[in-house]
Order: sequence, then structure tokens, then C-alpha cells
Amino acid sequence: MQPLLPAYAELHCLSNFSFLRGASHPPELVNKAHERGYSALAITDECSVAGVVRAHEAIKKLPPGASLQLFIGSEIGLDEGLKLVLLAADREGYGNLCSLITLGRGRANKGNYHLARQDLANGLPGCFALLIPGTKLDREQAYFVAECSPQRAWIATELLFGPNDRSWLAQLRKLGRQAGLPLVAAGDVHMHTRSRRPLQDVLT
Repeated sequence: MQPLLPAYAELHCLSNFSFLRGASHPPELVNKAHERGYSALAITDECSVAGVVRAHEAIKKLPPGASLQLFIGSEIGLDEGLKLVLLAADREGYGNLCSLITLGRGRANKGNYHLARQDLANGLPGCFALLIPGTKLDREQAYFVAECSPQRAWIATELLFGPNDRSWLAQLRKLGRQAGLPLVAAGDVHMHTRSRRPLQDVLT
């Protein structure tokens, strides 16, 4: 008998509400997460919570007894090149996240946004933060995230079946030890099934 896998929650998932990036509708992502037995799904569209409403409606339509939780979050890219996923932990966090999104969108033309480190210098009360590392690890970015979200921040570990996954994981572990940030698994999901890959390629 094979051992049971630990419960998995997807914490970084973009829907088609992330313009020219996500290739699946929120209900499709919800249904696939339920089918896969996930314990939770975070819809984290870029500087937006627009996809959450349809995801919430899809959760309510799942079969009786379904235990999939929906987390509300957003992927935020700061002007300095730092990328984060912010997840609302409670009502206060949801309000603060929406205020941050409104601030960023209000500074730019329609379809864009501008946010800087100073906007998160004091953290975002009621929210958790996931650092999304770039292709080259930046220790200073990790220290910043750890400082502005003490005890509420992680490094998203997204291993996408590349040739250097083992080396990348070792580098992330080292960075996590240096900055005092634990690692958490995430998938950087952009579609609910492989058959959407051609559409996602066209979008991007």
C-alpha cells in the first residue's frame, strides 16, 4: 500500500482574469483542484482579486462534503523587480489587499499598475507574503520580505521540471536559512489542463 501524500494547497494560481497570462477560467481551476484532492486553492491574479468571485461561486457548486478551501490573494510585481504573492488571512487582510491594488491601479493607465517597496515597508496587516524568486536569487529581496512581514512570509518553491530543479532547490534552501524564511511549495499555475498550453502560448 502506497503512503498517503500530504495535503496540498496551491498558493500561486492565475486565472484568465490575469490578462494575457492565465488560460483557464476560475471555475475550471476550482474543479480541477477538487478533482486532484487539494485541500485549498488560492486565486492570485496579478494586482487583482477579480477572479475570486467566480471561484467562490464554483466552490459553492462542488458536491456536498467537498472540503476545498478558497484563499484570496494577488500576485504583485513591485517597480524594483520584486515579485510577491499576498494572501489575505482575514477580513482586515482582504481590505488591506484591496486597498493596495486600488493604490497601484490608480497610479497607472488602465491595464497597468505601479507599486514600490515603500508601499509595503510596514507590511500588509492581515496578509501573508510569498516571495516569488526571479531566475537569479536576490538575498536583499529576501531580507526585505522577512523584515516587512515577520513570521508571516515564505519563499515560494516552484519546481517546474527544469533541468536544474535539484540545484535550484538547494539554492532556495540556502537563501531561506540566510533570511529566516521557510520554504513553501507552489506551482505558478496558469492553466487547469495541458490542453490549454497552445492557448496560453498564444496569450503570452
